[in-house]
Amino acid sequence: MSGYKASTSWNPGSIADGNEAVTEVTVTGASLGDFAFASFSLDVSDLALTAAVTAENTVTVQLGNWTGGNVDLGEGIVRVKVVPFDVI
Repeated sequence: MSGYKASTSWNPGSIADGNEAVTEVTVTGASLGDFAFASFSLDVSDLALTAAVTAENTVTVQLGNWTGGNVDLGEGIVRVKVVPFDVI
């Protein structure tokens, strides 16, 4: 599948229940309306991991915590894949 990809280190830190940790990843070629997918190199401990193209060449990755308790993740690698809308 063609598209664009990027990765960077990220330490989301301690995320309280009901809160989110967010980072932006530069993905050259990404455009609003493209599909974005993210993965993280560590176990996300039942957190919700989402990605969206939020500006040209920018993907916002979010870890949402609705587990009922605090979750503290260490530093890992966040990987992003963007697939242009017209490819799918």
